[in-house]
Amino acid sequence: MAEIQKPRSAIIVGAGAGGIAVAARLAKAGVDVTVLEKNDFTGGRCSLIHTEDGYRFDQGPSLLLLPGLFRETFEDLGTTLEQEGVELLQCFPNYNIWFSDGKRFSPSTDNATMKLEIEKWEGPDGFRRYLVWLAEGNQHYETSLRHVLHRNFNSIFELADPRLVVRLLTALHPFESIWHRAGRFFKTDRMRRVFTFATMYMGMSPFEAPATYSLLQYSELAEGIWYPRGGFHKVLDALVKIGERTGVKYRLSTGVSKVLTDGGKNGKKPKATGVQLENGEVLNADLVVVNADLVYAYNNLLPKEVGGIKKYASNLNNRKASCSSISFYWSLSGMAPELETHNIFLAEEYKESFDAIFERQALPDDPSFYIHVPSRVDPSAAPPNRDAIIALVPVGHLLQNGQPELDWPTLVFKARAGVLATIQARTGRSLSPLIADEIVNTPYTWETKFNLSKGAILGLAHDFFNVLAFRPRTKAQGLDNAYFVGASTHPGTGVPIVLAGAKITAEQIIGETFPSNTKVPWTTNEERNSERMRKDLDEKIMENGVIARITSNKPGRRGSDGFEGAREVVNLLSQRAFPLLVALMGVLYFLLFVR
Repeated sequence: MAEIQKPRSAIIVGAGAGGIAVAARLAKAGVDVTVLEKNDFTGGRCSLIHTEDGYRFDQGPSLLLLPGLFRETFEDLGTTLEQEGVELLQCFPNYNIWFSDGKRFSPSTDNATMKLEIEKWEGPDGFRRYLVWLAEGNQHYETSLRHVLHRNFNSIFELADPRLVVRLLTALHPFESIWHRAGRFFKTDRMRRVFTFATMYMGMSPFEAPATYSLLQYSELAEGIWYPRGGFHKVLDALVKIGERTGVKYRLSTGVSKVLTDGGKNGKKPKATGVQLENGEVLNADLVVVNADLVYAYNNLLPKEVGGIKKYASNLNNRKASCSSISFYWSLSGMAPELETHNIFLAEEYKESFDAIFERQALPDDPSFYIHVPSRVDPSAAPPNRDAIIALVPVGHLLQNGQPELDWPTLVFKARAGVLATIQARTGRSLSPLIADEIVNTPYTWETKFNLSKGAILGLAHDFFNVLAFRPRTKAQGLDNAYFVGASTHPGTGVPIVLAGAKITAEQIIGETFPSNTKVPWTTNEERNSERMRKDLDEKIMENGVIARITSNKPGRRGSDGFEGAREVVNLLSQRAFPLLVALMGVLYFLLFVR
């Protein structure tokens, strides 16, 4: 058999976070990389909006979480954030979280501050229960890092590995909602809200999101919330420059109309051979990596006649999507000192506000929303003595499939009025007289500007049957030499998660298309997840998991020693006997109802 030849060229479709990162990695591995981007800027949703009068807005992400994954990316590329001129500013406090009666909670990385804040609501025992919850968040974080974010899932049958299933089920609590699990640690409704709303970062309701995602707020509280001076795009701009130094070429304002293939020769699986641009130009390459929205790409870029792609694209259209947003970008003629860098305004009817979004795909009557004031931590975001403000209001995604669409202009008007009235009622600050200019992104904006299917700003949802091996693969269905990176493929959405995904995709490409003796030019996920490291971590998880179960009874209830002993027997039995059954049931569900 002839030795596999190293691919000489690659085309990346889309210059979002994943496309930029995978381009830099492939270039480091010696591939001639060209990135094609439909817009006249890089970063995708993680881009900036500049106004002529000196205001700067983060169009999408504005909270830098999981900083270790950012540092890992730069380290793998032979540099650091600091060496590339990226200055991270810590936001303190993390947020101001405003309740309907004007009271607020200000979480931070300072435990002394957190003790005082939590005991106001939860009583003298509240801080102890918070620490147990935080320890479980660490468990979710470390387990996800090693067994989800640092590994690929190439087959649904990988979930039938009893050892993996034991790790995931005992350490991640995937079948319990984060809202329900928070009730084991916090007795007040308001603290449960404080420690569950972050599932919106994944575009999910806390009443549906797996408890696993407490890892997000663990990261906020243990590692802090950061903001890059000059805007979030500074991180991606640094990765663009790193790639360019190793030969990556960027072509902006260059839309792609389709991925080309060889049609399959001699009975072999079809292979991607390049792309055709919207202007008709054909570009050939040995590899194609798609960073466009995955659902959009399967429906519009990949050839429907190849390898079951048409059927798979139809299936993707019916999968659960994340939410969309109405986002306002306000240039103020003055300042709003009552607002911190990050502010959360929680609806009084908390559950109803999520049900409206995720069950009815609508705008809640009383929405929870997020206010970002970049000029509070980075004055360069606005002219002197003025503020730039972003108001993000989560809403349902576009309906499509022949359903009558909502009246979005009316909903934008309603959302604006609701946000301004809520801010004034809770903080005492009237923003209306200060708004000198306004830019608005609606679900239609997200759909048209970024080709996001249904305008879903975070791609596919992250319920249990849309993660791990159930999530669309990093290799394209039915095609060789075609791969995906981005929010809707494994491991999932969010800039740090997508950066981890870029590493997974790059390592898969090297493993499948390079000669077998090729040395990956960075510390691989497999090396980071060495058997020794996994064994040490899993022993800690199993031990700490039992401790957490014992010490985190629902407030007000103290089980007897006999009850606790019996419960541990059940837990141990579940670790030995049930996981394989659960995995097999999941496989059957996927094969019968999802695919």
